Amino acid sequence: MEAPVTRYAKSDDVHIAYQVLGSGPLNVVVVPGFVSHLELDWQNPVTARLRSRVTSFARVVVFDKRGTGMSDRVSGPDQPLERRMDDVRAVMDAAGIERAALWGQSEGGPMAVLFAATYPDRCRALVLYGSWVRRVSGVDWPWAPSSEEHEQLTREFEDRWGEPVGAEIWAPSIAGNPVFRERWAAFLRASASPGAVAALFRMNRTIDIRGVLPAVRVPALVIHRANDRVVPVEQSRYLVERLPDARYLELDGDDHLLGARDVDPVMDHIQEFLTGARPMPEAERVLVTLLFTDLVASTAANAELGDRSWRETLDQHDDIARHELERHRGARIKGTGDGLLATFDGPARAVRCAQVMQERVRGLGLRMRAGLHTGEVELRDEDLSGLAVVIGQRISALAGPDEVLVSSTVRDLVAGSGIEFDDRGAHRLKGVPDDWRVFAVVR
Repeated sequence: MEAPVTRYAKSDDVHIAYQVLGSGPLNVVVVPGFVSHLELDWQNPVTARLRSRVTSFARVVVFDKRGTGMSDRVSGPDQPLERRMDDVRAVMDAAGIERAALWGQSEGGPMAVLFAATYPDRCRALVLYGSWVRRVSGVDWPWAPSSEEHEQLTREFEDRWGEPVGAEIWAPSIAGNPVFRERWAAFLRASASPGAVAALFRMNRTIDIRGVLPAVRVPALVIHRANDRVVPVEQSRYLVERLPDARYLELDGDDHLLGARDVDPVMDHIQEFLTGARPMPEAERVLVTLLFTDLVASTAANAELGDRSWRETLDQHDDIARHELERHRGARIKGTGDGLLATFDGPARAVRCAQVMQERVRGLGLRMRAGLHTGEVELRDEDLSGLAVVIGQRISALAGPDEVLVSSTVRDLVAGSGIEFDDRGAHRLKGVPDDWRVFAVVR
């Protein structure tokens, strides 16, 4: 997905950078957390994946809060939550959105909640991820750092800005990854200056939305990780108890940053909440070489040997197949009666594996035929599907005892490998369009 054009909305005298993504029937406004940077976010594959998921079912607006990212820096401490909340309204107006679902992440949660209570006609639902209610502790609020601890954290971030500061609490599961640490530090530097982030920390000390919660009249989905190190999970539990219409999803883990883990499971819940339906699982498509094998006249051999001896012979056949697949870097997908389906990442190895398997099963008094084709398949529930699978099956059925047949695709791909072929002509394969030229591997 390509990064969209960055535009600007005017909120009072502050320019707010925003982007519009997708064209779905549902409008979603993402209210960012701590700091953000619209264009740098696209360089993070996890964030890009998250945005791609949302645009699969919605028209999405993302923006940088005042003082962060590509939006105007602000001076002075007089930037209360009410003024910052107006940035949401300004962005919606600029994007031509009358009503939207608001998705508030971390400190974007209080902004989203206040907007929903203030403009009920413009908000249809709330999604709150890792959100909080009050940022510092008090006599009746134990689930936050004290004012002294908050000030100490503020000074630490201001002094260490430019380093991967906060990585150990924002994303402990990947904090030791040097790639993440470098990306996190670069993201922080681009998203705010040391003075701006210190001002942001101190502005957040004043936030307390407890009195607003009963006025929210839209459904809400509240998501939080059980051991979040930045915002204690009790804050979201409080939200769920006080919001009039809320459902709660508590996840395992201690990351605060959504992008620290696979975003798809979280997005499945969000999509279901906003649309009423979960997405269909996507099939993964990959290019592989397929090998189909089959034992010739297996029924007659079973009758001749008897069930017990035949079972022992099949066990030996399976041991041979397992060993040769491992040696030739193949993967067994499933059994197919008295044969198997396996995949390889290289066609030459697949051909040689089939030849060796044939030689070794002859030592058991068995004869095997094999068919190979290279093509794109869909992986779903540990099985394969697609036209390439059908082609491989049909080619295998054409093979005689001790014969390895391949498609023209395989023949072309192994050119220069020393493997020789006999042309067996063009064949009409049942259920497959066009004629397919088939070749026999020379023993």
